[in-house]
Amino acid sequence: MPDQTITSLKPLVAKFHELNKGSLDLAGGKGANLGEMINAGIPVPDGFVVTSESYYQFLDKSSLRHKISTELANLDVQNSDTLKKASDNIMQAILSAELPGEIKEQITSSYHTLCGNQDQLVAVRSSATAEDLPDASFAGQQDTYLNIKGAENVVKNVQMCWASLFGARAIYYRQTQGFDHFKVGIAVPVQLMVQSEVSGIMFTVNPLTNDTTQLSIEAVYGLGQPIVSGELTPDQYLIDKKTFEIVKKYIVKQQWQDTISGKIDVSAEYKEKQKLEDNYVVELAKLGAKIEEHYGRPQDIEWALQKGKLYIVQSRPVTTLKIKTEDLTVDIGNKDLLLTGLSASPGVGVGKVRILTSAKEISKIEKGDILVTEMTDPDFVPAMRKAVAIVTDKGGRTSHAAIVSRELGIPCIVGSEVATKTLKEGDLITVNGYKGTVYMGDKRAELSEKIIDYEHKNEKTATKVYLNLAEPDLAEDMAKHKVDGVGLLRAEFMIADIGKHPRAFIEEGKGEEFTSKLEEGMLSFAKSFSPRPVVYRATDFKTNEYASLEGGAKFETQEDNPLIGFRGVSRYVEDAEVFKLEIEAMKRVRNKHGFKNLHLMLPFVRNVPELKEVKQIVDAHGLRRSADFQLWMMVEIPSNVILLEQFLEIGIDGCSIGSNDLTMLLLGVDRDNARVAKDYNEMDPAVLWALEKIVRTCAKNNVTCSICGQAPSVFPELTDMLVDWGITSISVSPDVIDRTRHLTYLAEQKKHSN
Repeated sequence: MPDQTITSLKPLVAKFHELNKGSLDLAGGKGANLGEMINAGIPVPDGFVVTSESYYQFLDKSSLRHKISTELANLDVQNSDTLKKASDNIMQAILSAELPGEIKEQITSSYHTLCGNQDQLVAVRSSATAEDLPDASFAGQQDTYLNIKGAENVVKNVQMCWASLFGARAIYYRQTQGFDHFKVGIAVPVQLMVQSEVSGIMFTVNPLTNDTTQLSIEAVYGLGQPIVSGELTPDQYLIDKKTFEIVKKYIVKQQWQDTISGKIDVSAEYKEKQKLEDNYVVELAKLGAKIEEHYGRPQDIEWALQKGKLYIVQSRPVTTLKIKTEDLTVDIGNKDLLLTGLSASPGVGVGKVRILTSAKEISKIEKGDILVTEMTDPDFVPAMRKAVAIVTDKGGRTSHAAIVSRELGIPCIVGSEVATKTLKEGDLITVNGYKGTVYMGDKRAELSEKIIDYEHKNEKTATKVYLNLAEPDLAEDMAKHKVDGVGLLRAEFMIADIGKHPRAFIEEGKGEEFTSKLEEGMLSFAKSFSPRPVVYRATDFKTNEYASLEGGAKFETQEDNPLIGFRGVSRYVEDAEVFKLEIEAMKRVRNKHGFKNLHLMLPFVRNVPELKEVKQIVDAHGLRRSADFQLWMMVEIPSNVILLEQFLEIGIDGCSIGSNDLTMLLLGVDRDNARVAKDYNEMDPAVLWALEKIVRTCAKNNVTCSICGQAPSVFPELTDMLVDWGITSISVSPDVIDRTRHLTYLAEQKKHSN
């Protein structure tokens, strides 16, 4: 047998009290937060974490890295059959591999220390080490095992948690979100079980309206897993965060509960009763407020009540939080009303009903359908991405269907109880996510009129409100919105759809094919929005993203930090032949098709000479600044801010602030790195100073100035500042168009009244 001795400065196992929120890389989101809370005096059941170091050592000792890499090479995650096969093969390999002796010994010893004289029941939970970041949530993608007893069983279930890191849904999420499979590790918290009489989930904001003045508590009898899975529709209590007064109750009849013995009936006298008594609701709300204050941001919390004592089982940041919107009272009466349920994600969706009885049927969903099912789980995500709305029989506002729908920005109704029985396959229906109602036929005209009326349709702003877009298939629909144009048209989605590295096209003598495909994508936007301007940002793929395209590995070198590597105009200068294909596509849209509303924006310009050189390339290929062709530059590097006057002297028509990259580079923070993500803050004084300098410098030089990062969408107060400084346009994602125009209108009124 090979030597299994492991030497590492990092612990293989750590007790909760040895961890804190800075332990993300070692303990993952769950483990780090459990340690943080237990040290902050929050009532958390005790336990320990099998750290990510154990997982990585296991991969190395068992030679699994090669097996995993082979299975994932060139994997098409959109093909559910090949995705499942790769997942099954990897998971089986992990489960079959022998666990190193020292890891096994430390897990066994820690379990016995936790339990004392007698083996206790524990929960064995997965905790991805990139989990619960501000911009991503891995929740529900890895497995959790409850009521595990005995050291051998704990060891076995830890290995099962490791294997679940390569479940089909987890592979799919990482691939589509751009996470490196080997940089997302896994830790496994092992925690004493709470045999809860009542349990549930608490959001320290209202999860539907994102009202930060309210807490939302959901409760069921028994264990809380049926809330997450959507099997049970819970009670909901809304609590005022300042006074801790219960402002609203939604009591649901509960027929059964999940217990250590399995599913059992709820006795007749309790079925229709409130699950959590008022005094516990208030006590729990105060705990939630304390946890939110400790972390400094809204939290998604799992809790349990056992023998009169409340326990917090888990807490993570809310990843779906957007700007609070007013409670839309969109209602068109009961004509053609088919059913009602809980509003879980706002919006209106119209499409044909597709009823799925399980995730095995997700191939039935076509783009534009309405997904109707009993409840969803992570295996449904590929189908959910295609749907224009989702309706479920079961689940609450924190169920899987609700959370994922809010992330995807599509309307969702949960807990309808009768959707799969009432709705008919193939029928055209309208889902009103604002009110939780479903109508027969297309009711967009009636609903849209009311929404537009509510959303200040008569407000006009001097500051332009533009859209950030990327997907050509959405161009026509997005153009119907009340917007002034497209402030950021990303090239990357179109090139990803083409699927092959542009250099590979050139090498095969097929450069024309690449140009033609890119021309088609640009044309869809220019035509749909004409005569409104469309500002196309030239390709800003990083080396790792280019390498993932067909043939890309041949032309790209591996970089340790692609974020500040070979990207942006550096590529255009070094490889003008590829850039020429892009310029040619734009020329055709403008000259051959006649859409002069298409303009060019240059990304990631590091220095003034680089701007001068790339501008000469653009000129040489026949795109020169004129009355009907504008050349813009992204301002996203500190050098752009410091030397902005010199950049402007080279001759550009517009600047667009990329607040995401600018914030990272100003603060030296990679927002995708769990250990430093907490320091990423677009409202940091240094970032605000830079934003003001950019806007005022552009205004002084009569150059158009826009902002296309996420900041105005997340921080409404920033809109006031931008307008006051003299910003000429704000470019945002489609879901906050009306809200942004309203905020801009108010900011302009305030500026003019001063």
